[in-house]
Amino acid sequence: MELSDISDVIEEHNEESGDQNKPTDPQEEKKQKNKSQLNNYVAITVVLFVTFMGVCKVKSDNVVQAMQKAQADRIDTWSFYQARNMRAEIAKSTVAQLKLQALALQAQVQQPNLRANYNIEIAKEIAKYEAIAAKQDKEKDGLQKQAQDSEKLYDQLNVHDDQFDLSEAAFALAIALLAMTSLTQKGWLYGAAMVPAAFGLFMGLAGLLNWDYHPDALTKVLSDNQIHEPVQKTYQPISSLPQSEPKIQIF
Repeated sequence: MELSDISDVIEEHNEESGDQNKPTDPQEEKKQKNKSQLNNYVAITVVLFVTFMGVCKVKSDNVVQAMQKAQADRIDTWSFYQARNMRAEIAKSTVAQLKLQALALQAQVQQPNLRANYNIEIAKEIAKYEAIAAKQDKEKDGLQKQAQDSEKLYDQLNVHDDQFDLSEAAFALAIALLAMTSLTQKGWLYGAAMVPAAFGLFMGLAGLLNWDYHPDALTKVLSDNQIHEPVQKTYQPISSLPQSEPKIQIF
């Protein structure tokens, strides 16, 4: 047998094996084509969902950092507000005490010159502490407004954080349904996956574009924590023997 004959035999064998691997049934060939097409749709859809989730994740992390900063600013501002309030109250109480001291000195001191000197010194102290109290009240009002602005900013950021959380949860459900679609090859599951995906897309866009939409009912159900009442324990008094009081000797 020549070398050309061997090559002809190998080609004939490859053609026969290729003919055997090809599906002879047209329906089976159509089924395989539809399966491959559905899997391609699922793969492309998952890639798009994951890409959008990644963009939302970046913005969500930035929102969380801004929330932490707003929360810290709110706590610090309210603490400073309380300190200003205490300073103002102390200054006001000092003014009241000085006024009472002035009245007492007027009744006790009989010499007019000495009484006038006392009144001048007390009037200076009263003016000093009244100025301190007025300054603290003015700065306290500014701190109160700043703290309230921090609270409003925190609430606004919390709305967007909830939007990103709902978007992530909806896309996770959609991807799970797409995985079931690829396994079971059920086309209606692909359509069912688009329902949570549409909701996730809307919530993600709401967070990215700062839309003021917040599903209060849904977030309340998901964030409502059941508070269990603490178990009330009954404590029985411990009986103790009466101790003898020490005797005091007077010398």
